Amino acid sequence: MGSRAFDGDVVVVGGGIVGLSTAYAVSRAAPGTRIVVLEKEPGPARHQTGRNSGVIHSGIYYRPGSLKARFAVRGAAEMVKFCAEYGIEHAVTGKLIVATERDELPRLHALVQRGRENGIPVRELGPAQIQEYEPEVRGLAAIHVGTTGIADYRAVAERLAEESGAEIRYGADVVQIDRRPERGVAVRTRTGDIVRARVLVNCAGLQCDQVARLAGDDPEMRIVPFRGEYFELRRPDLVRGLVYPVPDPAFPFLGVHLTRGIDGGVHVGPNAVPALAREGYGWGVVRPKELAATLAWPGSWRIARRHWRYGAGELRRSASKSAFAQAVRRLVPAVTADDLVPAPAGVRAQAVLRDGTLVDDFLIREGARTVHVLNAPSPAATASLPIGREVAQRALDALGS
Repeated sequence: MGSRAFDGDVVVVGGGIVGLSTAYAVSRAAPGTRIVVLEKEPGPARHQTGRNSGVIHSGIYYRPGSLKARFAVRGAAEMVKFCAEYGIEHAVTGKLIVATERDELPRLHALVQRGRENGIPVRELGPAQIQEYEPEVRGLAAIHVGTTGIADYRAVAERLAEESGAEIRYGADVVQIDRRPERGVAVRTRTGDIVRARVLVNCAGLQCDQVARLAGDDPEMRIVPFRGEYFELRRPDLVRGLVYPVPDPAFPFLGVHLTRGIDGGVHVGPNAVPALAREGYGWGVVRPKELAATLAWPGSWRIARRHWRYGAGELRRSASKSAFAQAVRRLVPAVTADDLVPAPAGVRAQAVLRDGTLVDDFLIREGARTVHVLNAPSPAATASLPIGREVAQRALDALGS
């Protein structure tokens, strides 16, 4: 095939922040590369990117040397710079991580060490100092992380789309991928359009394992969707900035936290419950085929057995607003159930291995003429610029091969 027989050099499946950042990075690293982005929704950032708490994560939680740690620390600084350059709403607010029980103190101290290993400025606080930052917050000890911030990630995604120079096709739901290593890939969408390219990059988020399988690559994991349910605080003046509990190291979720957004409102959440569909933003959204596929994956049952106690608490908070308020009151005693107003939920695309391991780090795998991003939940939005560069480099290497 001559180059004109291709619609693009690189086809990116998925128009969330990671897919658009990849397109942007390809255009920066190799100007003139023709890029087509296929997104099944009518616009960008409709799933994980546009449905999170908008935090620019510092990188304090992540294992030193991991992709998450390296990319979040670098990505936080780059995200602030990107937002400033393009006039996108953002703020560097700092945040508190608060220990409210004695058994959390060693974990809090371990976070101080981890923060220092990752090169993040961390200040340790006693009970009185906590109230200098957050008058309504109570705790035994806390740490203040100065580099955490907030941003409008949907606006970031829209700007990445503009700056990438890619041809972006919305309403393009990929249903078939024909890959011939010597001739590139042909991608067919639900409407019957066919896009031919030399290399395919899979940034399909909640659908990434399905897209890998369509391409003929065994991803050796499955996405198990977890819904994160949020509330808005009726009295936003109770919190000045960002307040987090000490996370449970056995689970990749950060626990119920309070986040002042760029609009001035305060988000409370998320808890994490199994979603009954990949895009199951409420208990009423059930897709039997998707649910059956999740239940057929051995790893799903192994997670359930390993973490049922944690999961039971999350389900209780999902069913009962007063139980949710109780979790919040550990940090901010003044919050009542009446202060919590339901807000839109998000779904986390959590990669799970066959043995039930919740994949902790970003996971990027390659096949012939394909690059698959198979695990990129939080802090992927924070880290999207460095992730995009990493994925773009692998795609360009595949183009050159």
